[in-house]
Amino acid sequence: MTLTKADIVAQVYAQGQLTKAEAADAVERGLELIKQSLATGDEVLVSGFGKWSVREKAERRGRNPQTGDPLLLPPRKVVTFRPSRVLKAKVQAHYDDKGSGGAGGDQKPAGKVFRPGYF
Repeated sequence: MTLTKADIVAQVYAQGQLTKAEAADAVERGLELIKQSLATGDEVLVSGFGKWSVREKAERRGRNPQTGDPLLLPPRKVVTFRPSRVLKAKVQAHYDDKGSGGAGGDQKPAGKVFRPGYF
């Protein structure tokens, strides 16, 4: 399931401290601050969650998929996110808990399995 902005607003509203309009405004303002900071090239650090930053990608060679002709792709900036150790541990613990306690104890977990310390 994907968590949407509307879901976040609903959860902030459910805390009972703000009206729905105030909750929507608070979420929107927070996201706007993050967007503005990234647009100016600043990093955004949310303790216990992670860090967004803007990284420059160099010019690179590519290929036109329709014609197969080689071309040069211009340099560009991309937004990257690096999760904090706290977030990584929480995600890993969630999936570790899901894998244990089932009836088939020696079944392989579904999906990719990461070795400890991979993140």
